Amino acid sequence: MIRLRETLAAYQKRDPAARSKLEIFLLYSGVHATIYHRFAHWLYRHRLRFLARAVSQWSRFWTGIEIHPGAQIGRRLVIDHGTGIVIGETTEIGDDALIYQGVTLGGTGKDEGKRHPTLGNNVMVGAGAKVLGPIVIHDNARIAAGAVVLQEVPEGATAVGVPAQIVRVNGEKVRHYADEVDQVSVENPTLEKIAALTRRVEELEKLLHDKEER
Repeated sequence: MIRLRETLAAYQKRDPAARSKLEIFLLYSGVHATIYHRFAHWLYRHRLRFLARAVSQWSRFWTGIEIHPGAQIGRRLVIDHGTGIVIGETTEIGDDALIYQGVTLGGTGKDEGKRHPTLGNNVMVGAGAKVLGPIVIHDNARIAAGAVVLQEVPEGATAVGVPAQIVRVNGEKVRHYADEVDQVSVENPTLEKIAALTRRVEELEKLLHDKEER
């Protein structure tokens, strides 16, 4: 009951659309998915694996959020909207995480045993991001919307792009990107590299043209 109150308070704090704890409890699919998962995980730990999977599939049917009963989730998880989220069996999520719709915390298909990511405390994963493999996303890290993360993300870092690159660590820019991960104004490192190559080709073409005219 204490954990539920904490979770409702976390939603109210992080979601400006939330008007009351009662509304959150009755209407927010992320809360329902978390409650179902707590029960499914208890069954999973007590080796009632079939029942655990049955509960998780029931939860997926009603909420659109798929959390394997083996996943370990900390306190005050906030799932914003939530549709299309997939969280794999060996995923570990710390306290105060914030996860947006369409996120996958999955495997690469190449690993055995620990196959899914570990998220530290106060980690934010933006809409549509994919975090794949047994990698660690350390405390206070931020994953931008649409990023594909295949390598470890340091504490306090911001990862952007496909594949994801670190663009900020503890508030200091690694390169010139948007000041905050706001789901909209982040830049794509891959596109920036392509743009730089395009500019270089244009410069070389101009030099060649000038040389031919002499």
